[in-house]
Amino acid sequence: MTDDRYLAITETVRIPLSELTFKATRSGGPGGQHVNTSSTQVELWWDLTASRALSDGQRILAMERLASRLDGRGRLRLVSSKFRSQHRNKDDALERFRQILASALTEPTPRKATRKPRSADEVRLREKKQRGALKRQRRPPETDE
Repeated sequence: MTDDRYLAITETVRIPLSELTFKATRSGGPGGQHVNTSSTQVELWWDLTASRALSDGQRILAMERLASRLDGRGRLRLVSSKFRSQHRNKDDALERFRQILASALTEPTPRKATRKPRSADEVRLREKKQRGALKRQRRPPETDE
């Protein structure tokens, strides 16, 4: 059962739609008379610092990952003007918000330290010596004068 009052970000994180603020403005660029009279561009605002949907750990992780996207007060702003319809731009902004927040909340997988085998170094050095020998053979013979 889906709840229309929440936006599912991950399996465990749901953002209440009441935390999201939408603003419709006139979209710029070409488009004839229609663009001058209709507000189809949609701005989505979300206050990360005031959100109750995230735990403290998730909030800190999201603040670090989204630092370049947040304004000085910790709010995220997304603008969508891809479509000529306000409804489609709102859906596009919601989907982009969901993707951005989901990627920000995923824990990075720790890197497993590996060592290259000794044989790899031996092969590299052997090939390097062969290449050097080939280049020495191409040189003109040295003359004693």
